[in-house]
Formats: sequence, C-alpha cells, structure tokens
Amino acid sequence: MRLSDHELERYARHIVLREVGGTGQAKLKAARVLVVGAGGLGSPVLLYLAAAGVGTIGLVDDDTVSLSNLQRQVVHRTADIGRLKTDSAVDALKALNPEVAVETHALRLTDDNAQALIARYDVIADGSDNFATRFLINDTCMATGRTLVSAAVTEFDGQLATFKPQGPCYRCLYPEPPPPGTVPSCSQSGVLGAAAGVMGTLQALEAIKEVAGTGESLSGHLLIYEALTTTFRKVRLKRDPACATCGQA
Repeated sequence: MRLSDHELERYARHIVLREVGGTGQAKLKAARVLVVGAGGLGSPVLLYLAAAGVGTIGLVDDDTVSLSNLQRQVVHRTADIGRLKTDSAVDALKALNPEVAVETHALRLTDDNAQALIARYDVIADGSDNFATRFLINDTCMATGRTLVSAAVTEFDGQLATFKPQGPCYRCLYPEPPPPGTVPSCSQSGVLGAAAGVMGTLQALEAIKEVAGTGESLSGHLLIYEALTTTFRKVRLKRDPACATCGQA
C-alpha cells in the first residue's frame, strides 16, 4: 500500500527503523487485526495498534464501561461510564489516529459466530477474561489458519504467547479449562492496573511484529512477567502430539 505524505510524517519514527521501514509500515496499513476485549489488556493493545497505523482494527466486546474499569482500562474515560465499550473505544482510537478504520462487534464470541468473524482478520489479539472464550478463540484460529497473540494478567503477574496454526497452540499449554470456581475472577482477586498495561503493551508489540514481519516471533515460547520482583522469564513451549486442537490426531 502506498503511504501518503501525511502518513510518512506520522509514522516517520517507524520508517527510519531498518527492521520496519516503508515496507513494514505499508504492511501495517494493509493489515486487519481483531482485538477481543476492550479491557485491561485490550485497552493498550487498541491504542498502540491505532498509533502504529494498523489499517483496520476490529473490536469484539459486549460490555459497558463501569467506574471500577477505569483503574486499568485506559482506552475509556470517566465520561464513558454506562456506554458500550466498543463505542467508547472507537472515540478514543479515532481521536488518536483518524486514519485507521475501526470495525466494532458489540457481541460475545460463540460457537455460532466465531469462525466467520475471526476469518475476516489476519492476526487475533486475545484479551478476554474467561477460559471458555480463550479456548474458543484458540480453536477457531487454528481452524482458520490465523495467528493468535494471547495475553493474560492476574493480580501482579502476566503471561504472553503467540500461537500459530502449525502449533504449539493454547491447548498445548492448557489442555482443558480449569474446573469452575477454581480460578478467582479479577473482581475477586484484584489486578494491578499497570501490570495489565505492561502485558497489553507487550501483546500489541508482538502483534505489530507479526504483521510487519520483523524480529523473532514469540511462537513456541511463553513469556512470564512478575511485577513484584520485576522479573521476566521466557520458557520454551513444545507442541503436544496429543493436543486436541493441533496434535497429530
């Protein structure tokens, strides 16, 4: 895609990077990235994708903004309380970069709509807050050949991984959802807002790398962040031959 003079100025700090350049920026402009969830993870993902010039950003979220969201969900403002998160996020992204297209889907992903929706995008960034949605997104990405960048945050800790159709996938890491009630929700255990910001920013970075084709993919690894000790660990994640989604069977 050709970049206009205005875009050349807006993205100048990207373009002078040899690993990105005009070619990488054009790839970002042509890309379609779907973000699932406009919460603590999705907020920085959305903002940095828009700032980076991703041409089309899709957003899935059926929730409304509440006061308790604002401690970590930085794409929303106090004046947005009660609004659909999709509407609030669109306003913020358009104010940041009016040149990107934002497609909103004010719905919850289900078995009935996930495949048709995910297949419309190149890269999926999962910032959902429940295991049922996470497993559904993983299985659908593997079935449709889409790259998935998945992040999670609880209390002071976070995890990040990129899953590609050739595996390993999310089910290689977590074969089955945990029993109901065994993992406390964010409202029960709490979460440090800035920790969600760290993981969401890293998630946006990995999505941008995948689109621009620069750097080393995180695929095949799991990045673990511990905020209280300021520790990052990167561990190898192997494909499980018995995986129900990407295994040999």
